[in-house]
Amino acid sequence: MNSLTVAGAFEIGGLPLHPLIVHLVVVLTPLTALALVLSVFWPAARRRLAIVTPLAALFVLILVPITVAAGESLKEVVGPLPAVERHETWGRMLLPWAIALFVVAAAQWAWYRFGRPGVVEERPSLARVTEVVLGVLAIGVSIGTIVMIVLIGDSGARAVWGS
Repeated sequence: MNSLTVAGAFEIGGLPLHPLIVHLVVVLTPLTALALVLSVFWPAARRRLAIVTPLAALFVLILVPITVAAGESLKEVVGPLPAVERHETWGRMLLPWAIALFVVAAAQWAWYRFGRPGVVEERPSLARVTEVVLGVLAIGVSIGTIVMIVLIGDSGARAVWGS
């Protein structure tokens, strides 16, 4: 199988898929992280966003490997340039963050949807500790994920436009 055949699988209308779908990841990932942090500090946002935040995080989690695979396909066409290699290295680091973003978003949603009311009645201190731990995890994962998006985007821009 030659590189044009592989690249053809990751094209839409003759355009490489990677630069098209990467923008979904670049926009949706920080928005999801922001929604997760808002849910920590703003109960009204948490109620309104509810299942939307973990669903958005799941969508990000699905998009990241597709974006990486499309990037690998594009790399076969472009070649193993140092800037592209650097971008690929950074890009591969996003999947663990996307997994963590989804897990924390799902855990936070599940806690406030199912776990919290019974625990508050029986053991209020446990409820508070759980909320603080989920909040710290949400903030940490959100910051880490956004930092990764910035680093990946910067390396990708440098790969395309030069440094």
